[in-house]
Amino acid sequence: MPKPQKVIAVSNSPVRLEFAGETNVGMKRTHNEDSFAIFAEQNLCIVADGMGGHASGEVASKMAVDSMREFFDATSKDPDATWPYKMDKHRGYEENRLITSIKLANLRIFESAQRDSKYRGMGTTMVAMIGTREGMYLAHVGDSRVYRIRDGQIEQMTEDHSLLNDYLKMRKLSEEEITNFPHKNVIVRALGMKDTVKVDTRLEAPRVGDVFMLCSDGLCGPVTDEDILQVIEESQGDYNAACSRLIARANENGGPDNITALTVHVTSLG
Repeated sequence: MPKPQKVIAVSNSPVRLEFAGETNVGMKRTHNEDSFAIFAEQNLCIVADGMGGHASGEVASKMAVDSMREFFDATSKDPDATWPYKMDKHRGYEENRLITSIKLANLRIFESAQRDSKYRGMGTTMVAMIGTREGMYLAHVGDSRVYRIRDGQIEQMTEDHSLLNDYLKMRKLSEEEITNFPHKNVIVRALGMKDTVKVDTRLEAPRVGDVFMLCSDGLCGPVTDEDILQVIEESQGDYNAACSRLIARANENGGPDNITALTVHVTSLG
């Protein structure tokens, strides 16, 4: 079985963040289609959950991460570099930068799938966060999530782009109906589905001590929000250990999918 991949990093920007991340194949899958990345120098982190089966999901998630990294690197070195999409004048620079990087990743995945039949139908979810002077910008497509842990409370900061969530918005379902929902894993928005994609964003004002957690549904499916909070709180600041324990908890609960957990601890606001 593939070994888990771990990353720990600390940023040196005015908004100082400590990152920890780990991904694991889980108990049921033979290979890991999740990808994650921490670019501490950019205060940027990403989780992508690939789909499409065989190797194509892995290709899509890695392509998304690599594409975003390349765009952020290029625009950091040359702020006047030409962007592939126009900036939205109603949004700030960093929010536009985050959205554009995801739209570019979407187009590359879609075009690759169109060119090569073995990648037909591949796609990936995407959740990303960047720390700036304005605050924490969150962006997502699909059902990977961002949570915030603050003052002993956990709050989901993203809304799943899933068929189940669409049903929940239309009518209230009982816990039993949610558990037995036949299309629980169907997502209605992902990178690679079309040549364009709508990216949801939000700006959060962080506090020192906040912990944000980005994860694939392989974690937040088998592990309840309350258990996530408990593990984070009990880690007492060792977020590398917290990621490992969360993944172990998901595997104890069956590990039906690939599992990725990535934490962002706000240590200073500059």
